[in-house]
Amino acid sequence: MDFNATLIGEMISFAILIWFSVHFIWPHINKAIEDRQVKIAEGLNAAERAHAELKSADVKVAGEIKQARLQASEIIDKAQQQANQIIEKARGEAISEINRLKAAAQDDIASMAQRARDQLREQVGALAVQGASKIVQREVDASTHKALLDQLAAEI
Repeated sequence: MDFNATLIGEMISFAILIWFSVHFIWPHINKAIEDRQVKIAEGLNAAERAHAELKSADVKVAGEIKQARLQASEIIDKAQQQANQIIEKARGEAISEINRLKAAAQDDIASMAQRARDQLREQVGALAVQGASKIVQREVDASTHKALLDQLAAEI
């Protein structure tokens, strides 16, 4: 291999190119790489924070769902209790109404029975007076008739 001027010229050109690259180009490339590394690191940190926030939000949502279920359960229990109270109240009112109607019916029955007894007494009295009148063969006047009926009704 021959050393000639071309090889020495190429080596000098290469050395100048390296020196120029190291002093003028490499700092810009290195700065761009460092900026890119910072952006990537910030992006990774942001992703980690977002992931942590997502986990926190998941825990919070799970807590909210649990609380909502508890509240729904309480509301359902209260509604069931209110329904039972309404049913018991209605049942009590129905029993009261039945007892009232039963008492009114018993009063009506007693009243009708008393009227029937009174009418029966009057009829028995009238028949007795008629029978007595036939026996005596005379007619009893209305006032005597009324007095006899009242006395007979009182005795019966």
